[in-house]
Amino acid sequence: MTQIIVLGATGSVGETAFRVLQHDADRIRVDGLVAHSNFERLWEMGTTLHANWVGLTDTEAAMKLRAQHGSRGPRIIAGFDAILEEIASSPAEKVIGAMTGFAGLLPTLTAIRYGKDILLANKETMVAAGDLVRQAAKTSGSHIIPVDSEHSAIFQCLALDQPLRRIVLTCSGGPFRGRTRKDLVNVRVEDALKHPNWAMGAKITVDSATLMNKGLEIIEAHHLFDVTYDQIDVVIHPQSVVHSLVEFVDGATMAQLGWPDMAVPVQVALSWPERWPLPQEPLDLTRQPLTFEPPDTETFESLRIAREAGRIGGLVPTVLNAANEVAVSLFLSREIGFLSIIDIIKDVLQDFRDNRPVVTLEDILDADQWARQDAVRVARRYQQ
Repeated sequence: MTQIIVLGATGSVGETAFRVLQHDADRIRVDGLVAHSNFERLWEMGTTLHANWVGLTDTEAAMKLRAQHGSRGPRIIAGFDAILEEIASSPAEKVIGAMTGFAGLLPTLTAIRYGKDILLANKETMVAAGDLVRQAAKTSGSHIIPVDSEHSAIFQCLALDQPLRRIVLTCSGGPFRGRTRKDLVNVRVEDALKHPNWAMGAKITVDSATLMNKGLEIIEAHHLFDVTYDQIDVVIHPQSVVHSLVEFVDGATMAQLGWPDMAVPVQVALSWPERWPLPQEPLDLTRQPLTFEPPDTETFESLRIAREAGRIGGLVPTVLNAANEVAVSLFLSREIGFLSIIDIIKDVLQDFRDNRPVVTLEDILDADQWARQDAVRVARRYQQ
């Protein structure tokens, strides 16, 4: 049986993976599950899936779990460094990378360096350190299989290994599709968290509201599929049924369709190159029309900003990602307004003067730390 580790087990993708892993229990054995601090849900998942161990990056949460359960059930791993050691020594062949944000980079790189295949749902890893991750995978022989619905769709369309002309990422448009910048001045946190189609964590939901999520996916697609930025387009598709498209050199276009549910992308990554049965509601194309429109890059500047950061390359995507994480966190804590998220990112990118090719992990970590500190400094101009 294939053995697996799930990073970010209690998040939205992790919950979907839990559902899929229960269904595929006769094919896949869970070695370990990792979360930040939600120890009660992690323990429930670990015991249900008969995991060998569960890990919490929050040491205090791990201590609480040990106090409740002692030596019964899965082993309890406490702290980030101990979890990295457990990943390195694990017999698991595959790792679902679903931790939120930059925090997923080191566990993902550790798994790659020990030859494990990565089922990647953490786009920030590729945005912040795409060149480094790709080189590590090439060295170790690890495969990176995307789990994001859009990149999974492209991955499936490219299965025939035919020459492509371009990739088209679809985007729901988020909760503010059709709004102008003036309409977004007084957006509340509650408004930004009302995604019309997907149930996701707070950070990625806000990214979807600013469309930065799609901007990050542009950079991720560049690294995953080795295409130029000129070969990546974005189209607004409010129904989220067409998950992405690939246009080949002869003009033929292939798309992958399905309801807005991460179960299929998760299981595709788990089972590839096979396809396993999954009890899903059949797609009914008569329910609603499928519509498409160009994105409004004047109101939603993030698409242009992210594409330009990707084109510049080096450490600029790392800085973009870090500034975005800080700005979104400040918005969620109600310290800045919605429009200030992008303003802060632009200011931090303007401040960055030390761009260079990525050579080591320390380059990434230093740039990330600088950008976070600068974002906090810049944010004082915009605090409410």
